[in-house]
Amino acid sequence: MNTNRTIKIVLAVLLIVTVLGIGYGLSATASSDAKAAQAIVPTAPQTQMVPATFSDLAEQVRPGVVNIQVVKKVQGADFRGFQGNPFGGRNPFEDFFGPFGMNPPERRQEGVGSGFIINREGYILTNNHVVEGADQIKVKLAGGDELAGRIVGRDPKTDLALIKVEASSALHPLTLGDSDALKVGSWVVAVGSPFGLEQTVTAGIVSAKGRVIGSGPYDNFIQTDASINPGNSGGPLINLQGQVVGINTAIIASGQGIGFAIPINMAKEIAPQLQKHGHVTRGLLGVAIQDVTPELAKAFGLKEKKGALVASVNPGGPAEKAGIEAGDLIVAFDGKPVADSKELPRIVAATPVGKAVTVTLLRDGKTLDRQVRVAEMEEKAVETAKAAPAHKTLGIGVQDLTPQIARELGIKGAAGVVVTQVEPGSAAAEAMLQAGDVIREVNRKPVKNVEEFMRKLEQTKGQESILLLIQRGTGSLFVAVTPR
Repeated sequence: MNTNRTIKIVLAVLLIVTVLGIGYGLSATASSDAKAAQAIVPTAPQTQMVPATFSDLAEQVRPGVVNIQVVKKVQGADFRGFQGNPFGGRNPFEDFFGPFGMNPPERRQEGVGSGFIINREGYILTNNHVVEGADQIKVKLAGGDELAGRIVGRDPKTDLALIKVEASSALHPLTLGDSDALKVGSWVVAVGSPFGLEQTVTAGIVSAKGRVIGSGPYDNFIQTDASINPGNSGGPLINLQGQVVGINTAIIASGQGIGFAIPINMAKEIAPQLQKHGHVTRGLLGVAIQDVTPELAKAFGLKEKKGALVASVNPGGPAEKAGIEAGDLIVAFDGKPVADSKELPRIVAATPVGKAVTVTLLRDGKTLDRQVRVAEMEEKAVETAKAAPAHKTLGIGVQDLTPQIARELGIKGAAGVVVTQVEPGSAAAEAMLQAGDVIREVNRKPVKNVEEFMRKLEQTKGQESILLLIQRGTGSLFVAVTPR
């Protein structure tokens, strides 16, 4: 009995020692980890992930941010367009008084936006959509003064506008930064008048750069999660040094924390032209281009999916004069690499008119340089070719392209075959060919009629993909189809 008791006491002591040992080990480890963390995690103020306060930055930039109120005269809607008509589409009062709305009265439409002062002469940058069509512009400064504004110049393609005010007191221009140096994850502050609430400040980070959202041919937006709302348009996006790095422009209505700003470097190129000429002069190469899909890359024998694929060349344009052809892949322009078809228009547009540049391209696996003298783009929509997704299948009905059909389709020339039908689920359907498309080439060889088209299709048996050049309306594009 005593022996059993002695054994129990010894076991109890061992258990206590073991528990204390484990506890000490944990404590020692925690203490060691804490010391290691102190050694690893920097504590200097400049390495803080989140700024302690944005108040100093807000006070610094507020005097340069303005509220813009516009008034437009628009034609009033008639009763026939009134969606609340309980009698349906027809206005019952027309039975007595005749049709309404033949000469609808003018009404005032008011809008609000933001902007920021860029120099002491009173020039203010904002968005084109804020002031477009305005009959009256009122600019309210941070101090409360209200000034009449006038439009100096507009550029709808980049959604930028320059307006001017005449101030009796000193203005406070903001410092323009370098948007190219802006990094994803950097803190930024948006200042503006969301929903008409003046001098509102929100903070967030840069979520992405180089975003293309389909708003225009020169999309190159900064994406941020700093709150941007209606009325913020035209206001500045500020870095932590108090410099403007972007111009708040667009939001995704169905999303939260997704706003877009025009890079300030783009505005710095455009603003001087708006001030001097009232519009922007852009360079012209004279090609329609499209992206290189994986299927097209395979069809052209390309190792990398990069560059801008030339779908067509404007007759008499700079590219044609330089010997650039449809099917060429432009990989560099004036020494600047071209990553995709979205990048080339921005590079060309920013090139001075009349400048001779080197265009580097790939043709049949060989690298070629062509000397091009950049022309001036006319003020019209930028010509582009939309790439059709190229998938598996082939099944279309075709017929000869007659002069009459060509006239009906609004195209020039009568060489080629016109697509008359597309089988559901077939090659054409998956490659998004459409009735009315005109097939000009098969595997880079021109076709004049149905007989020639069918013969060239026979010659493609066993090939992994067939490369078609089609014309759709006034544009052309390549489509790679992989037969089953």
